[in-house]
Amino acid sequence: MSSIKKLAGQTMWYGASSIAARFINYLLTPYLTYTLANTSDYGKMGLIYSLIPILNIIFTYGFETAYFRFASKDENKQTIYNTTALSLLFSTIVFTAILWLNQSVVGKITGLSEFPQIIQLSIAIIALDALSTIPFAKLRADGRPKKFAFIKISGILLNIFFTWFFISYCPNQLAKDPASWVTKIYSPATNPIVYVVLANVIQSAFTLLLLFSEIKQIRFTFNTKLWAQMMLYSLPLIVAGMGGMINETFDRLMLRWWLPGEAIFREEQVGIYNACYKLSILITLFIQAFRMGAEPFFFKQAEGQNPQRVYARVMKFFVIIIAVMFLVVSLFMPIWKHFIGPKYWEGLAVVPILLLANMFLGIYYNLSIWYKLSHKTMAGAWITLIGAAITITINYIFISGYSYMACAWATFFCYGSMMVISFIWGQKHYRIPYAWKKLTAYIVIVVLLFFLHNGLTHFWSSTIFSLISAVFLLSLFIWFVSTIERKEFAQLPVVGRFFNK
Repeated sequence: MSSIKKLAGQTMWYGASSIAARFINYLLTPYLTYTLANTSDYGKMGLIYSLIPILNIIFTYGFETAYFRFASKDENKQTIYNTTALSLLFSTIVFTAILWLNQSVVGKITGLSEFPQIIQLSIAIIALDALSTIPFAKLRADGRPKKFAFIKISGILLNIFFTWFFISYCPNQLAKDPASWVTKIYSPATNPIVYVVLANVIQSAFTLLLLFSEIKQIRFTFNTKLWAQMMLYSLPLIVAGMGGMINETFDRLMLRWWLPGEAIFREEQVGIYNACYKLSILITLFIQAFRMGAEPFFFKQAEGQNPQRVYARVMKFFVIIIAVMFLVVSLFMPIWKHFIGPKYWEGLAVVPILLLANMFLGIYYNLSIWYKLSHKTMAGAWITLIGAAITITINYIFISGYSYMACAWATFFCYGSMMVISFIWGQKHYRIPYAWKKLTAYIVIVVLLFFLHNGLTHFWSSTIFSLISAVFLLSLFIWFVSTIERKEFAQLPVVGRFFNK
């Protein structure tokens, strides 16, 4: 139980900072969806931020996970840190130069050739974020969550300030005084998304500056043999990461490529889908928080006794939490929908589908420990490639007729397939005693409760009734799970005090 408590602590620290940082960042969603005059502008933002994570995978090529894996087993952590950091430093310089010389290609992929400033600023973000990857990983590996949290949250707050400054303050100042000093740094003729991306560049540069003490610990000693071993370990993770980003963000680009109509209409559809995708915030934030704490924890736990039992129990608590979160979001949509502007509400039907899809993704992240521990990282690459193939196929066939609904269902079937394949394959190579029948039942129950709620509100269309019935159904599920898992919860610190009364 101490190991579960330790993971909970790590998830709380790293997760709380990541949740806080990403939640603060998500506050830009209502701000931008209510502030930007054109839905298509939010679509442009969705397009460029769909490509950035994919390029980040190339720039970091799985070395963050490789660093955790090797640092958890090797006592010579400084050599590992030096080699990993220097590798990313040199490769970032090369990749940035290649990307800068091929801006027209990026423009064609995103459909933003008319906005070279957005592309150039995006390249800067990718490079700066790549350089901060290993220093951030060192903070996590060294168990320094307070500094990690401070840097993350400070950077996001700076991003929000400059976004507000460029999008709201500067236009208002110019309206009051056309000769204002802001004319030196702001032009009303420039697309507002340029300034949104510029705020992100400022954040990334500031973050790198705050990591200076970790950066200055890097010594120019490079272990070629170690680097080769880390590359062999991480290369399949590049494929897995690329496939994962295709599954997670590439659908915005595919929506713009394959949806019939004028460019502005396609960008509007991307904007609506991108805004509604943000409503899966609660589950995606928790998954992000869990991954931050779980990855180094799982590797360290592997050296202990009977780690499989720990992994199984972690999975159980994880599924219970995300099942509750699914209900919190899906049943209380009359409240959550105000998180985005009314002109985006026509896409709300995708939210429950995306919530379930992200539940599957979170479970897959739990399951993926089997191939990382057994050094079968190529298995992860194949699973993710299968998911990417499903994503591309469904989107290619159905986007023209069903727009962003096709994207949502493609995400659902993609992550669902990855989850099932990883479970079946993993049990053959690294068996973990998951209570899969019980966990499947929990997921089915919350889906049935969602449909029950939909049925009730269909016959009685009242916001008050919808919220009251939502509270009742959510409470019913929590009571049910608490009764079934009473012994499990009784062993947990803090929570156990309640169940032992």
